[in-house]
Amino acid sequence: MSAAAAGFRIVASRLLCETPFLKLFERDLETPSGDISCRTVVEIGGAVAVVPIDSDHVVLIRQYRAPLDRALLELPAGKLDIPGEDPEAAARRELAEEAGFHAGRMERVAQFHTSPGFLDEQMTIYVASDLTPVPLNPIGPEEVAAEIVRIPLSDLSSHLEEIEDGKTLVGIMAVLLSGRHRGLVEEP
Repeated sequence: MSAAAAGFRIVASRLLCETPFLKLFERDLETPSGDISCRTVVEIGGAVAVVPIDSDHVVLIRQYRAPLDRALLELPAGKLDIPGEDPEAAARRELAEEAGFHAGRMERVAQFHTSPGFLDEQMTIYVASDLTPVPLNPIGPEEVAAEIVRIPLSDLSSHLEEIEDGKTLVGIMAVLLSGRHRGLVEEP
C-alpha cells in the first residue's frame, strides 16, 4: 500500500441504485485522522476501446451521447459485458459490432482509470490491424444511427481538436507517441 493510501479504510457501504449498466454506492471512508467522510462511488467495472487501423486510415465512429445531447467522434468501445470477460475478446466484439471489422492483429497500447474520483472503470485500449470487413452488429439506437468516419493517419493530428472523448484521445495519442502505427501501414 502506498503512503497516500495508508490509513484510509472503507467502513460502510450503501447501495443507492442498481441498473444493468452500473451500481451507485454511498461509502463512509475513515481517514488517517479518524474522521469519517462520505463518498459517492459508481461501479461499472471494465471497458475496452479499439484504434482500428485500416490501410492508412484510423476508423472512428460518430455517435450520439445522451449526457451531452450531441454526437462525439470516438473509438469503437464498450463495457466488459460478462464478469471476468477477457478484454481482448470484448475489444474484438466491439470492433465488429460498431465498426464492422475483424482484426487479424490486436495489440494492447494503454490501460487507465477513466475518472477515479468517483468511478471504478478501468479502460484497456488496443490497436487493431490486418482488418477484414464483417457485418455490422450495432446494439442500441445510438450505434444503429452512428456514422463511420475514416481519417488518414497522415492527417490524424489535425483532427485532435474535434475529438473530445477521453478514451479516444488516449488511444490515438498512445498510437502516435509510440510510433506503433508505423509498422502497421506502409510509409509513403
